[in-house]
Amino acid sequence: MALVSAFDDDALGELDAVGVVDAIKSGAISRAEAVEAAIARTQKVNPQLNGLAYEAFDRARARAAAQHSYGGFFDGVPTFVKDNVQAAGMPMMEGTDAWAPRPAATDGEFVRAYLGTGLTPLGKTQLSEFGFSASAEHPRLGAVRNPWDTERTAGASSSGSGAFVASGVVPIAHANDGGGSIRIPASCNGLVGLKPSRGRLPLDKDMRQMPIRIVANGVVTRSVRDTAAFYREIEKTWRNPRLAPIGDITGPGRSRLRVGVFTKSVIREASPEVRERTLQAAALLEQMGHRVECLDRPPVPASFIDDFLLYWALLSFALVRGGKQRFGPSFDRSKLDNLTLGLERHAGRNLHRLPVAITRLASLRRRMLKDVSAYDVLLTPTLAEEPPKVGHLDPTADYDQIISRLVDWVAFTPLQNVTGDPAISLPLAVSENGLPIGVMLSARLGQDATLLELAFELEAANAFRRPPLVAL
Repeated sequence: MALVSAFDDDALGELDAVGVVDAIKSGAISRAEAVEAAIARTQKVNPQLNGLAYEAFDRARARAAAQHSYGGFFDGVPTFVKDNVQAAGMPMMEGTDAWAPRPAATDGEFVRAYLGTGLTPLGKTQLSEFGFSASAEHPRLGAVRNPWDTERTAGASSSGSGAFVASGVVPIAHANDGGGSIRIPASCNGLVGLKPSRGRLPLDKDMRQMPIRIVANGVVTRSVRDTAAFYREIEKTWRNPRLAPIGDITGPGRSRLRVGVFTKSVIREASPEVRERTLQAAALLEQMGHRVECLDRPPVPASFIDDFLLYWALLSFALVRGGKQRFGPSFDRSKLDNLTLGLERHAGRNLHRLPVAITRLASLRRRMLKDVSAYDVLLTPTLAEEPPKVGHLDPTADYDQIISRLVDWVAFTPLQNVTGDPAISLPLAVSENGLPIGVMLSARLGQDATLLELAFELEAANAFRRPPLVAL
């Protein structure tokens, strides 16, 4: 078991993002010193973790050294953006090497809002090909590895962001989530990962054009206050008027909540260890005065996984069949991995089933509102097992093997992508092997603030469990 830590006695120290802001404002460190420390940390651990997709160090140095302030609360705090959003001057390769890189001319809508908070990007982080897998293990680009144990996956698709924040490279990084891709790496790496309500943050054009908008942008962080501060600040640069603002959440809420708990997905029961850790979190909430009730079955129809998988496959179908139009004449489908191509074939063989599948998925939120109306919050495992070893989800393996293992591991997270409800993974447990285990809380659409208040309460109770990377 090899642990990798970037924490050092430098300008960043053990600070979270809000701590870096305070240090810059007090004059203890400069923006330039914070950025240089993050660059040095990236160079130190990337050979082991492989989280870097594109380097923009000189751009970050120029931004940090500018005489004028860029504005925004996080001005000078180093970060990364995931390599599936448009950032000016940086190519967008989406976790593959199937076409020639082309720098983007402008920032996409999300990156404009993200940088409006003042964050300074050092480049882009790696993901699984098109974000389809929960483990980034590209046959030529290499696997992104977990800093708690480099034999294990860092989760995906926001794998590079998760590995870099957990190891201490940066305190906050962009992630997005179309089936669990904020919450999965948060669980694997011992982080806070909130998938916000649908429409809470802007999407680039290609993600807005989906029949059901399952993708949500967000961040992974090491503290609840960083996640809360990020949503407070980005609301100043972009806000959806159809959702109540999150506002300035700085601590636990006073309301005692009705919590429904289930540890069985429509596919399987969580592993005994994950189930036990989840029920321990439920017991802690009950000790805090919340009303907790265990559900005897998941509030999800049996058709859900098949419908979601077909919708997921439709996205691959569109990307592969429209590759040259979307990515340019250099697009080469022979360079795509077996998962992407297998999903494309699955969609092609089942196009006749898509209308019914999409209709059922679109109606799921109404069904959920009826079936779980008695609860304010649902508590589940984030993942069914601890992080597997690299190779378990090898994208060069047979498609049937990959998809069976993938669905088995991540069966809890896609639900909120379909309903649009917010969900947060919190580092509430560690396995017997010393690996983080995330526990997931979800609420109704628009009630992101409730989850943040509950996360603050659990963090204040010293319930978070993280291996001692800082001590390294």
